[in-house]
Amino acid sequence: MGIQIADSLPEWLLPLARAAESGTGLGPRFKRPADLAGEPRRSAVLILFGEDPVHGPDVLFVERSKTLRNHPGQPAFPGGAVDPGEGPVATALREANEETDLDPAGVQVFGILPDQYVFPSDFLVTPVLGWWRTPSPVRVRDPREVASVCRIAVRDLVDPANRMLVGSPSGNSSPAFDAGPLLIWGFTAALLDGVLRAGGWERPWDRERFEPLPQEVLALAFRDRGAPGGEDK
Repeated sequence: MGIQIADSLPEWLLPLARAAESGTGLGPRFKRPADLAGEPRRSAVLILFGEDPVHGPDVLFVERSKTLRNHPGQPAFPGGAVDPGEGPVATALREANEETDLDPAGVQVFGILPDQYVFPSDFLVTPVLGWWRTPSPVRVRDPREVASVCRIAVRDLVDPANRMLVGSPSGNSSPAFDAGPLLIWGFTAALLDGVLRAGGWERPWDRERFEPLPQEVLALAFRDRGAPGGEDK
């Protein structure tokens, strides 16, 4: 499936499509340390925008199962490891189908963002932008991989009351979104922060507001940092 921008996108998505095409305004790029041995594992995620008749534009998220070895219990965009011979668009759509039962035929891909490195799982992630042209029902297909699936309105994600900084397990602070049923933090929140800004939706928020991560979240994150490598997504 090729990338399509053209006239078929809704007006509110065009600024993001143009930013993705030009490669500007999409926030920091996380790069793999040059001195790290071996090769990273390739993966792709689908940043899928839909439009609810009542709540307006929204984004599809999953909550990863707490039993996974990599990033257990964390919010995420649908996605996973690239199979041999597969490109990032095919991976993102396949994984979204496997995780949420999404029908890929209803998705129009309109951009591919620069690769982002994820520590400590050593994944090099390609974010794929999609417009949910023909929405299909979504659900958890395999609870061993995904705990929940949800659509969160853009208006809730950019609401200043739902934005904050949180402390990461590494000791740094990073953006977070306490919107809908999920606390979105970590890699997903950093990527989302740049995408919302590039799309022109960001509203001024209190960048001095700091909240600690819940103890359960921290416990899972530290378990992840000590997890051995494997084929887990």
